Amino acid sequence: MNVYETKSMRERLDGNTYPGRGIVLGVTPDGRKAVAAYFIMGRSVNSRNRVFVKEPDGIRTEAHDPSLMVDPHLIIYHPVREIGGGLIVTNGDQTDTIWEFLARGESWEAALRTRRFEDDGPNWTPRISGLQAKDGSYKLSILKSADAEGSACARFFYEYPAIAGLGHFLHTYVCDGNPVIPTFQGEPERVAIPADIGEFTDELWQNLDANNKISLFVRYTDLETGDFEQRIINRNA
Repeated sequence: MNVYETKSMRERLDGNTYPGRGIVLGVTPDGRKAVAAYFIMGRSVNSRNRVFVKEPDGIRTEAHDPSLMVDPHLIIYHPVREIGGGLIVTNGDQTDTIWEFLARGESWEAALRTRRFEDDGPNWTPRISGLQAKDGSYKLSILKSADAEGSACARFFYEYPAIAGLGHFLHTYVCDGNPVIPTFQGEPERVAIPADIGEFTDELWQNLDANNKISLFVRYTDLETGDFEQRIINRNA
């Protein structure tokens, strides 16, 4: 077994119809740019009725057709926010919790210890979060149910140095499931980060399941200048 095996995002997504929501953080092969990506998928009309829209400090989700919105509390949030030269990326409103804690000098671990998985039993969808520092290093976390009943929360934290060409992929589900969708297991997956934002954006979007993909965000940030380039793709454009 090669514990350092690194796969492309095409390989990680191939044949998986429903990894759910996913975060990728890493660094380009030349070591000069930090890379962040976030995608959402959905099976219900309510989940699929979304788009990513730009905010001054990141992006937020928004109803594509407000008349179809049923319950916004788990699907409308601010998934990407800038903080102190870094970037917060999450799959829920814990983005704001993390931002508030960091803004007053507290840790992101402390922020996430005040949160737990989503209240959508029996799936108990995990809360996944990422924090990218201005030097390219990054942290990932997953908060998930400790049992099938959702009676307690297990919290996992991972911290990675900036290694040229390497990233890590964390997603909410192993794959699709019925009636229960299986929660992600194990450590974040090692992935190869391409040099070009267009190549990486295409690789992600083209390999997400055509029926379930909704929106994708990708940002490449120059580690020296802080300048960035980003792409947003919405199925409901």
